[in-house]
Amino acid sequence: MTGSMVLRTRGLTRQYGRDSGLVRAVDEIDLDVPAGQALAIMGPSGCGKSTLLHLLGGLQRPTDGQVWLADHRIDTMSERALARLRRDSVGFVFQSFHLMDELTAVENVELAALLAGQSPRRARKRAMYLLDRVGLADRARHLPAELSGGQRQRVAIARALSNDPLVVLADEPTGNLDSAATVEVLRLFDEIRAAGQTLVVVTHDARIAAVADRMISMRDGAFADDSPLAGAGMAGTGSGRGSGTAAGAAAGTVYGGRR
Repeated sequence: MTGSMVLRTRGLTRQYGRDSGLVRAVDEIDLDVPAGQALAIMGPSGCGKSTLLHLLGGLQRPTDGQVWLADHRIDTMSERALARLRRDSVGFVFQSFHLMDELTAVENVELAALLAGQSPRRARKRAMYLLDRVGLADRARHLPAELSGGQRQRVAIARALSNDPLVVLADEPTGNLDSAATVEVLRLFDEIRAAGQTLVVVTHDARIAAVADRMISMRDGAFADDSPLAGAGMAGTGSGRGSGTAAGAAAGTVYGGRR
């Protein structure tokens, strides 16, 4: 991990409604995410964690405050410049996969690279490499409807890595998966973290702590706790990554010693 900050916010605020109906979905948040860090943001539904992720990725505009991606202040960018930055520097993984139904797995993965101007040959080579990396090289020419939920999410992770992004942002990536598929996706995130990829995952699933270096708990649009996690990821020995946190202990119980 380097000392440079990939993500930085100051006074970040997102409000909805007005007067008595005002909702502070994100309430004056200051956040620094160093390069190479794997951050899990946890909390119950409605706490503001998904809104925060969308603000970090430039999918929503803040009501107030600043958002920086590396050296770029994104909250003041034009829509065109922001779209270009998202395409080139941010990989998104969503709960509902958001794959193109009419495209095969390899076509879904290579699409972002093609839109970024890479040659078809280079984009296809990169897509096949990433599908192999997520264990789906033999499903490259299958449509999403021919894949299981876990396989579709692994395709989505490969797509997120297509343009070698500065950061991968994942919004409830295991929310639609069964336990076996969740284990496979968490193993992939563990490998991504170990390779030095900056990763921010929002979730209500405490098991995600097994693949994180740091965990932030959110409540009512604000940070309730911010704790470093220590351990060896899913290849750990069962001691957990919790540094005394309940979530870390739970993750150690579920994933300790697995590989």
